[in-house]
Amino acid sequence: MPPIPGSGLAKGLAVTLRTMTKKTVTAQYPDVQPELPPRSRGVIALFEENCTVCMLCARECPDWCIYIDSHKETVPAAAPGGRERSRNVLDRFAIDFSLCMYCGICIEVCPFDALFWSPEFEYAETDILELTHERDKLREWMWTVPEPPALDPRAEEPKEIAAARKTADKLRAQQEQEAQQEQEAQREQEAQQEQEAQQEQEAAQGHKAQQGQDAAQEQDAAQEAQE
Repeated sequence: MPPIPGSGLAKGLAVTLRTMTKKTVTAQYPDVQPELPPRSRGVIALFEENCTVCMLCARECPDWCIYIDSHKETVPAAAPGGRERSRNVLDRFAIDFSLCMYCGICIEVCPFDALFWSPEFEYAETDILELTHERDKLREWMWTVPEPPALDPRAEEPKEIAAARKTADKLRAQQEQEAQQEQEAQREQEAQQEQEAQQEQEAAQGHKAQQGQDAAQEQDAAQEAQE
């Protein structure tokens, strides 16, 4: 069946009429901040304490917008006779957001959870050079990182938590065993002290009795001599 002439125009006018009857909603930005999804990709934050300068994020970045500088330091041996260790110390960590395409690869490949997404997006600059955020600025973004979502109560416990709990239980059992051994040693020491005190008391009583017996014998001997 051929289309009715003017049906397309009628449909378009119907859409226009429906839209005209609806109440318009205007986002009053920047007076009213938008409600962003929990996993919005605004800016990348750096948790410097977790960074080991492994360079994975810089190597995997498709835009090469991550700049990392570091140096090595020698850590003395923890125990006598041990070996010295060398560790990387972070000198510079910067991200050029004028080149970043917000793919999130750097956050995904980081094995130590040093990079996080923040929903903050208001960091436009008039100078493009200001879009290169150094590690101090990246650290400030950490305060805007939202809390991770709650875990599913039916999910399997993470291996890291299970291993940490096992280690903690083992340490707690070891401490309880040591405390029990100390209590037993203390009780044995107290029992030994009581036994020694009792022996000293018995020896003192025996010595006193012997002295009384000797004195009685001397008195009897003196009486016999007088008779």
